[in-house]
Amino acid sequence: MNPFRWSFRAQFLAGFLGCAALIGYAIYTQLYQGLEPCPLCIFQRIAYAALALVFLAGGLHAPRSPGGRRFYGVLVAIASLVGIGIAGRHVWLQTLPHDLVPACGPPLSFLQETHGPIELVRKVLTGTGDCGTVDWTLLGLSMPAWSLIGFVLLAGWGLQAAFRRRKGRNRL
Repeated sequence: MNPFRWSFRAQFLAGFLGCAALIGYAIYTQLYQGLEPCPLCIFQRIAYAALALVFLAGGLHAPRSPGGRRFYGVLVAIASLVGIGIAGRHVWLQTLPHDLVPACGPPLSFLQETHGPIELVRKVLTGTGDCGTVDWTLLGLSMPAWSLIGFVLLAGWGLQAAFRRRKGRNRL
């Protein structure tokens, strides 16, 4: 069965399951493999959670009108672009020579206690923590690189589901 012929509902629920699986694996590596997430890893998880909520809401709602489906497509694009930006920044930090990687700062829990939300976001996005360290690889790519690939693929999946022309009036 061609997945690009699935209904809007099926494609969005599959997107939700994909996000949930990626978040689940990240939590597994933290709890059972001892990989402590840096602040950018945490923000990528939040972006995946936001994307998962968009996919779930779209899948449960399953609007019949093209405008309704496009609305969810725009939300998928926004959530994906945020995730792509965070993961891209993380990959960039990991590719810097060791002497150019920003100094490691305090853990995220300390930053939450001592900074306001805007300052916390600024600190995290400027590379505090061990964001330049590569602790895990698969096929030569780090976890942030795989996360970046995941955001790009899920964005394409959601946008294809939201913006493709559907035949027949009763196709969800």
